Amino acid sequence: MPEQPDALALDRFLSARRAADPGGFSDLSLAVVKMLGSGEYVAAPAVAGGAATAGGNGQGHFGLAINDYAHSTAPNRRFPDLVTQRLLKAALSGEAPTYSDDQLAGIARHCTLQEDNASKVERQVLKAAGAWLLHGRIGEVFDALVTGAAAKGTFVRISSPLLEGWVVRGFEGLDVGDTARVRLLAVDAEKSFIDFERT
Repeated sequence: MPEQPDALALDRFLSARRAADPGGFSDLSLAVVKMLGSGEYVAAPAVAGGAATAGGNGQGHFGLAINDYAHSTAPNRRFPDLVTQRLLKAALSGEAPTYSDDQLAGIARHCTLQEDNASKVERQVLKAAGAWLLHGRIGEVFDALVTGAAAKGTFVRISSPLLEGWVVRGFEGLDVGDTARVRLLAVDAEKSFIDFERT
């Protein structure tokens, strides 16, 4: 991979790894998604010539390697999709945009915040269910894949059952994509945590 972020190089790398190791590709793609981090909604006003500049910095959608991007899935469930549909409807009928640039920027910030909040709740519920599932397996050793690494600790995913937890002891030197053997130390369904130590 090049030293500077390059979406096309990432795409070529992932395509080559999928062909070379189809069985391990899901672990690799998960690690890449976690390293990229979550996306955010950005209102990208059109500039001369009709092109948009995402947030004024021209980054657009890194994973797709494009600047002009919008998505729509289910307008009856997701407000960003409803906004996109309203803008498209106005554009197709030759009417003025439904929202001003400032309104769109505010909507984008709000939708990013709400999506982040929903993801936190979803992770907490899944962790609580996982902790409950593992409560009788304290002391067992698992093969794990490192899915997140930081100075304060490391996240690992075990495969049976497919759950993620925090390595609270022995995480030093582990990096995303590494494999390790971990022992289940503690679980707490109410606090939504699953703690491991590296063996």
